[in-house]
Amino acid sequence: MKVILMMVMTADGFIAKSSKQNSTDWSSEADKKIFIEQTKKAGAIIMGLSTYKTIGRPLPGRLNLIMTHHPKKEKTIPGQLEYTKLQPTEILKYLRKQGFDQVILGGGTSINSLFLQENLIDEIRLTVEPLIFGGGLTLFKNLDLNKKLELLEINKLDKNVINLRYKVIK
Repeated sequence: MKVILMMVMTADGFIAKSSKQNSTDWSSEADKKIFIEQTKKAGAIIMGLSTYKTIGRPLPGRLNLIMTHHPKKEKTIPGQLEYTKLQPTEILKYLRKQGFDQVILGGGTSINSLFLQENLIDEIRLTVEPLIFGGGLTLFKNLDLNKKLELLEINKLDKNVINLRYKVIK
């Protein structure tokens, strides 16, 4: 199964100002458009509970799989919104059994780190917005890694926004 990490970040490398940031209003319409296209194409998205609460609702037209320590506390919508405490490799097995061959990993920092540590991310797609936060949440937690990437594509989404597509070298 192909796992694509897809995130938006500021020019100084932050994906949010803080873990309490409850909106993605700072990302461009161009980023939102590519995110919708790619997640619908994959058919499934994995994210943490905090990221899901930032979005505020299930993304229609795809399976929203939310990682949480307490999945039974949350209300599921069969085929659209599921909560799980499975580990990353178990989640991918589950999705394969459901017929998916690709999934978007949508964050946040902790979830991204879990998948990267287990060497499960195949591609990273980053939209870089023309903003500087000066601090906040990074793509990954402070991990002692030395992952190499191969640049596959650079797309200019609009006048000031670019999207970078990398292959993770395993």
